[in-house]
Order: sequence, then structure tokens, then C-alpha cells
Amino acid sequence: MATKENDQIIKENNCETKMGLRCILEAFTIIFKIGSISNKCCSELIVLGKVCHSALVKRTLENPLFKDLNPATIIAKSIQTCNNCLALIDSPSSSA
Repeated sequence: MATKENDQIIKENNCETKMGLRCILEAFTIIFKIGSISNKCCSELIVLGKVCHSALVKRTLENPLFKDLNPATIIAKSIQTCNNCLALIDSPSSSA
């Protein structure tokens, strides 16, 4: 997907204002490196939504700093992170 399309999705959906900086860093660390994401940040990721999340990840992959990463692996980790957060938020014990 072209940068212009991702930028348009991000702008139209106000994607860059839906998560706090701490949670953005936490989510990107788990997707682009390794780590875990807190319940609070999972909640923010769910509010962000899959469309925004996907556009932000794809735009990041277009950055030359990430040229050595495998896009398919990153996108798979991004989807897995969203699914894990959805399962965590939907589970009855998520308040623990």
C-alpha cells in the first residue's frame, strides 16, 4: 500500500490522536521488537481500531529505518497483538 493511502487513512480517522505516547511506544515495541503490552494499552489499541493500527504499522514499515524487517512478519505480529488485546479485553478476568 502506498504511503499516500496510509497517510490519508490516518488523517481521515484521526489515528494519531487516539493513543497516548506511552501506549504507542509499548505497542510498537511488541510489534517491531519483543515485549508485552499492558491492559491499559490494549484498551487504547482496541479504541484505535484495526484500520488505524494497520495504516500506522504499514506507514512505519515504509520508513527506511525498518527496511531490513520482513513486512509479512511485522504485519502478522501486529494482527496477533490486536487479537491478543481483543481476547484480553473480552475475557471476564480482565479486571484482575
